Amino acid sequence: MFVNAPLQILSHLIESLPSKPRKQLLDNCEPTQLVFGTVLQEVNQPIRQVYFPLSGFISLVTTLRGHPPLEMGLIGNEGVLGASLALGVGLAPLRAVVQGSGSALRISSSLFRQQIANSPALLRVLQRYLYVVMVQLSQSAACTHFHEIEPRLARWLLMTHDRSHANHFHLTHEFLADMLGVRRSGVSIAAAALQARGLISYRRGQIVVLDRAGLEQAACECYGLLLADYQAQF
Repeated sequence: MFVNAPLQILSHLIESLPSKPRKQLLDNCEPTQLVFGTVLQEVNQPIRQVYFPLSGFISLVTTLRGHPPLEMGLIGNEGVLGASLALGVGLAPLRAVVQGSGSALRISSSLFRQQIANSPALLRVLQRYLYVVMVQLSQSAACTHFHEIEPRLARWLLMTHDRSHANHFHLTHEFLADMLGVRRSGVSIAAAALQARGLISYRRGQIVVLDRAGLEQAACECYGLLLADYQAQF
């Protein structure tokens, strides 16, 4: 959503707050690193830390016994992990895994609850963001069921591109297959098609976005709908 956004912007959610609650929140946050593959939250387990990604991004996945994890959403510097605390719910609804290494701001759940209680402005921002997440989850479910692999892959690459702050990132066929809930062969065919059209370069897990506009044209309608919905709220 914020391609090549300057990192000094920090978190879009934090930046959207008025100056006083923004300072109060930042004063209680600490910098931390997001390390690829780290599980930050596990489903139905207590939320202990809240993360505002800056340059990395986090994947929200659902799991079913006997099946690989299926990605339902991504969180980059447009969002926050742990927003459900604003609903008074202290358990994580989904597994959260770092899929893009980088930096983040972190605050304990107890301190975050205090910030919410003392700041109506923060509560309003979180409520708007939770609405966006709800739409993202429902759109992701519909996309997985109705859309073909190639436009879904294009959408996922755009969402990753928005949050990676770079034109290149490392994604294996196996990883992409798990995230999209399809066979590895399907991802290979879809990636080869996007590469043949000159939209991406894909070699040994290294993906380079060559034609952003073309990738947007190749993506299913879900990408534009999600982007418009977020922009309407923020």
